[in-house]
Amino acid sequence: MSPSGVAFDGTSVWVANYASATVSKLRATDGALLGTFPVGASPGFVAVDGANVWVTNGGSGTVSKR
Repeated sequence: MSPSGVAFDGTSVWVANYASATVSKLRATDGALLGTFPVGASPGFVAVDGANVWVTNGGSGTVSKR
């Protein structure tokens, strides 16, 4: 999946997957995969604002909100 960015929201860890144009949500306590969601091409940086997860998409020049 080529992880390229990571952020913690207080409960879950969010990982940008550069090669698959997705972001994955992992349970912080054990790393279990809770879901994988599509975003724009070549996602990189991930940020959490308390309510949303934001992902920069270098390949498509966009920002995704989850």
